[in-house]
Amino acid sequence: MTAYLSLDGGRIAYEVTGTGDGPLVVLAPGMGESRAAYRFVAPQLVAAGYRVAATDLRGTGESSIGWPSYSRTDIAGDLVALIRHLGGPAVLVGHSISGGAATIAAATAAELVTAVVELAPFTRRQSISLGDLRVKRYRQGMTRLLGAGMFGSVKQWLGYLDVAFPGQRPADWAEQLARTEARLREPGRMKVLQKMGQSSPADAGAQLGNVRCPVLIIEGTLDPDWADPRAEGEAIVAALPAGLGTVAMLDGAGHYPHTQFPDQVVALMLPFLAETAGAEGRP
Repeated sequence: MTAYLSLDGGRIAYEVTGTGDGPLVVLAPGMGESRAAYRFVAPQLVAAGYRVAATDLRGTGESSIGWPSYSRTDIAGDLVALIRHLGGPAVLVGHSISGGAATIAAATAAELVTAVVELAPFTRRQSISLGDLRVKRYRQGMTRLLGAGMFGSVKQWLGYLDVAFPGQRPADWAEQLARTEARLREPGRMKVLQKMGQSSPADAGAQLGNVRCPVLIIEGTLDPDWADPRAEGEAIVAALPAGLGTVAMLDGAGHYPHTQFPDQVVALMLPFLAETAGAEGRP
């Protein structure tokens, strides 16, 4: 059941599943997506005994539009407010832009964030080398992302998703694409995606050294957003305080490992959660 949290500037849509006394895990999607991106992950976490809150970001899904800005710092503030509202602390799981937001939340609200899982995160300032452009999937993904961002093209965004899900796709792939297209064609939604795409991850990168909780980075080997996804994950870990970060690679996964390979993502998350959520889940 959808619930709403009213904040300055709008309201955030979310839903909570699982037992009331289980450790809290908050799931935040990437830009252009909704909490439905975790439709395969959330039930498995609930089955393992966790209380799971899946949220839509500001301006996405069922959350309101018209917010003044859509930076990672803004999203982090929303996530912290949600955790506080739900009676945290929580493990915070963030994908892509929300990975950077999770970093900021962990650094600025340490009492509310016990650990962070970042899925294909944009958590550092990005740079492009000529060598990167030799990687075909990276060229294709970047071209389509630029088309979506510059022209507000839903078609280009759907084309990007085609590259971002290499190989195996969810059984409900056609329904996912239809749902994404319908949402982005709602008034104002594509503008939100454009503004998120224009925001710099430098604010998240500046907070990496201030994180004090464990961080698990999960990257797909075929993620088109980086020529070398492993190197990106390792660079994030290197910027964290020593000993806090770990990188796990999922062979064959693109930019959405939690939707493409949910079982493998959960298998990586559960041992991490058991160590960091404050208590083991209750089956």
